[in-house]
Amino acid sequence: MVLTKRIIPCLDVKDGVVVKGICFKDLRSVGDPPSLAVEYQDQGADEIVFLDVKASVAGAKTLLAAVTKTAENLFIPLTVGGGIRSFEDVRRTLKAGADKTSVNTAAVENPSLITQCAEAFGNQCIVVAIDAKRTDGSWEVYTHSGTRPTGRDAIDWAVEVCERGAGEILLTSMDADGTKLGYDIELTRRVVRAVSVPVIASGGCGTIDHIVEVLKKGEADAALAASIFHYGQHTVAEVKEILKRNGIRVREAVG
Repeated sequence: MVLTKRIIPCLDVKDGVVVKGICFKDLRSVGDPPSLAVEYQDQGADEIVFLDVKASVAGAKTLLAAVTKTAENLFIPLTVGGGIRSFEDVRRTLKAGADKTSVNTAAVENPSLITQCAEAFGNQCIVVAIDAKRTDGSWEVYTHSGTRPTGRDAIDWAVEVCERGAGEILLTSMDADGTKLGYDIELTRRVVRAVSVPVIASGGCGTIDHIVEVLKKGEADAALAASIFHYGQHTVAEVKEILKRNGIRVREAVG
């Protein structure tokens, strides 16, 4: 059975509004989380990702309020990440209405958290986000919103998180993020071939051709994008139509 590829708009949320930056910096406001999420759903998005880029205690409360409001009108999976530091944070986020939680820094600092959460809530609810930066022919894992190098190899870490129970990997190339120059195809393909769970490619999408490339050459199971949707460059439906023309199976867009 050939699975359909997924298109996932990413909403970076700071203080209750959606923002977009370049290489994790220079953030600009682009809209309201619940409104944008429903708009993308209507365009045919397969899932929505909320990432709390501020990740403060106060910001977390604001984000959870947005999650609850969004979940009332969202009928596709919603993944929420950023600032999730503990088992209780995961529980609280799922209870607020998220279908999945994305964990990055806390997973690196306490890998057993992955297994604990997977056993309690199910593997399908636990997404491990990996922010990777190229260093001398390999890729290093970074934490704390891309500010701290860990010394961990990204491919090895991807394999480990799967062994610990992660149901999915959200893989972001820090080198490509926000540049609109395309995904890191080599990094994506290396991770996809090393693990048995779905891999969402993130970082660098500037055109529909970039999405075609990462789904074909990068072998990703899903493509995450922000700028091309937030700034009205393309709709999700337009992206899916081009993917179909390129022989890529996608779920039919509705609305």
